[in-house]
Formats: sequence, C-alpha cells, structure tokens
Amino acid sequence: MKKSLIPILFLIVHGICLGQRSSDHGGRFGPLAWKYQTDGKIFSSPLLYRHLLLFGSEDKYLYGLNATTGAVAWKFKTDGAVHGSPAVEGGKVFFTSRDGNFYAVDAGSGKLLWKFRTRGEKSAGAKGLWGMKPVTEYMDDPFDFFLSSPTTDPGAGLVYFGSGDGNLYALNMTDGKLQWKFPTGGIIHTAPVLSDGTLYFGGWDRYLYAVDSRTGKEKWKFQTRADTSYHLLEGIQASPLVYNGHVFLGARDGYFYALDAATGQPTWKYSANSSWILTTATAKDHVIYTGTSDSYLLLALDEATGKEKFRTTANGYVYSSPVIADNTIYFGDFTGQLLAVDRLSGEIIDRYETPGRLKNADSILNKGKLDFAYMTKGMDLDYYTTTVVGMDKLYTLGPILTRPVVDKGVIYFGSADGCLYAVRLTADTVSH
Repeated sequence: MKKSLIPILFLIVHGICLGQRSSDHGGRFGPLAWKYQTDGKIFSSPLLYRHLLLFGSEDKYLYGLNATTGAVAWKFKTDGAVHGSPAVEGGKVFFTSRDGNFYAVDAGSGKLLWKFRTRGEKSAGAKGLWGMKPVTEYMDDPFDFFLSSPTTDPGAGLVYFGSGDGNLYALNMTDGKLQWKFPTGGIIHTAPVLSDGTLYFGGWDRYLYAVDSRTGKEKWKFQTRADTSYHLLEGIQASPLVYNGHVFLGARDGYFYALDAATGQPTWKYSANSSWILTTATAKDHVIYTGTSDSYLLLALDEATGKEKFRTTANGYVYSSPVIADNTIYFGDFTGQLLAVDRLSGEIIDRYETPGRLKNADSILNKGKLDFAYMTKGMDLDYYTTTVVGMDKLYTLGPILTRPVVDKGVIYFGSADGCLYAVRLTADTVSH
C-alpha cells in the first residue's frame, strides 16, 4: 500500500441495496434474491449455519438471518464493531468485538451464554503513520479492517482467537474459562488455523507462529520482512491456509509464502511487487488463489513452485478472500463489484455491482479504476487528511471486503454499504 493511499474515516452508508449484474457474455449472476440493511459497514464474512446466515456489522450487532428470506431470526448487541467472522460449534456461535470481549451466544436464539474479557482491543497505528504529515499526530491504521475470527476444536472442547492485546487465547467452549494464552509482540487480527494439533496464525509483529493447540507451546515461528523506513511494508493481516503439508500466507511485506507446516522452513516465496496481500488464500487441484492490494490482482500460483499460472485484474484493492464454487472463483473488490472468474483460464465471466458503484463510479473512478490521485485532485497526498477525503469517496461505492458464501444456487456477501446481499446464480452451485 502506497503512503498516499491511507484512509481513516469509515462512513456509514445508507440507501437501498439494489445492485445489478454487468456482463457482455454468459454470466453467473442472476437477480437479487434479497438484501438486508444494517447500520454500519460489513467487514465480517458471513457464515452459513443450517438455515441461518451469521455475520457482524460496524453497528455493533451480530446478526442471524434466515438464509432463504433474509428475515431477522435474532440479533445480539455488543459495545463495539463486530468485524470478525463468527464460528459455530455445538449450537454455540463464537465471535469477537471491538469492545474487547469474546462472546458465545446460542445459535438458535441469539441469547448470551458467556463472555470473556481480554486485555482490550485496539487498532494498529502510530504518530506520523507511514511518514504521513503532520508527523506529531497519532493516526490509526485505517486498513486494519478486520478482527480475529475464532477457530474451534471440538475434540479438545476449546475455541481459539487472537486479540488486539497481542495474545492468542484458548478458552473452554462450555464456560469460557481460560485454558492458556500465547503472548506475541503485536496485534493479532488474523484467524488461527488448526491442523493436526497445531495452530497457525500471524500478527502485526511480522511473525507467523505455529503453536501446540493443547498446551499453547510454540513449535516454530517464521519472520516476514521488516520496513525500517516507514513500517508500511510489514506485518501480517492475512490468515493462513494449510494445504498438503504446507502453510500458505500473504503478508504486508509484498510477498506470498509457502512454508513447510512441520518445520516452518520456506519452500518458495512469490513477489507481489510491494503490494500488500491481505486475503486468505484458497486452493483447488494444486493451485493456490489469493488477491493483492495495490495491483488489484487475483493470482493463481502453482502449489509446488509458486510459479504464476494466471493473473486477473480487478478495478480496485482486493481484500475479499476468494471462494471457489465448481470451476468459478468469486471475490469482491474495493470499487463495489463482485467478480466471477473462470478458475482455469482466469477470464472474468461476470460482475455484480453494488448500487453505490452504479451511482457513483463515473464521478469517482478513473475510467472504471481506483486511482487515489484522481479522486483527490489538488490535494497534497503526503497529508493524512487527504486520505480521509479519498476514502470517504471510495466508501460511497460500497466496497466488498467479505469472503462470499455460495450455497444452493445463491451467493451471499456483505458490503461496506451496510448491506448483506443474497444474489441468485445462473446454475445451482455448491461452495468448496
């Protein structure tokens, strides 16, 4: 992420959530099945559990919606934005909130079962963040969108999550009692991944950790690159993927890594040319798929070598982790469009546009592309306030930062316009 592309303020976008598809050939997106408007941005990726769609919003609620109709089954109020994605186990929904609490609620009713207080949430930030002016002013890192999403271990009866206080926590799923915690040197806003008794997770201290899931003891750690000048190209915001004995992970240092899951030794790394990688990768048939920030790419990389098989260019930052359904990849971009891409060729098959994009793209985007300098003509890009103006404009497009869910011929996704969308697909596909 370039120094000049630094937003700070998050606008709550209100309006009618009626998007439309845009394709010159074939297509995957059909009509809107339903939509639900919250009172805040949605960065929490939806989770489908039985008949419910579960997700959080900046309006401080966790929602349980009927997946068929979009009607509210229940909603649970916290004291902070719910920007992590929930997990479900044993009829309990687990999730984090910006209020510093970790919650367990009943999946059927939304009633509180227990909550656990961490040492407190916080966003990344610094005085004169990334060299921006004025250098004496403290600035939150405005790209710190997400909170840690929990991972459950039913065999051990534990649930794991990271916190802005720098700890990875293991709690008893039944009563929320602390079993162990693992301290790191930075904020943890990634989701831990459990595989063969090991938890893998990264943090803002630049390390990817492998920790024993039962004891919380470190097995190994791998350090990504540092940026000693501006601290811009450093830190881990993407959650890892464990696949065929390797851990695959993108970082803010502009690289995508493949590490041996047992030892942490690198097998290969791919340079994204100083573009952050914030998305969690997905894989199929020995190909790894992930998105990039400044270069607006969906990448397909060979699992064994890291060699690029194809790249697909979106119209803005790609912070929406891709999902594969049959041979189609779905992901969103920061200009408010959901893309459908052929998994084998990388060809864009179809696009679905949010209403904000339909309304505002012509006045904000430069020939359909995100161009920060174009949006902030006449303003000094070295000043933090310039990013406020630019990002305020971008948020009116309804950016899509969530990972979509595909089920029974419907794709579900949330947007920064505050809407959760359910869009019919042209074929009955099932999420992989």
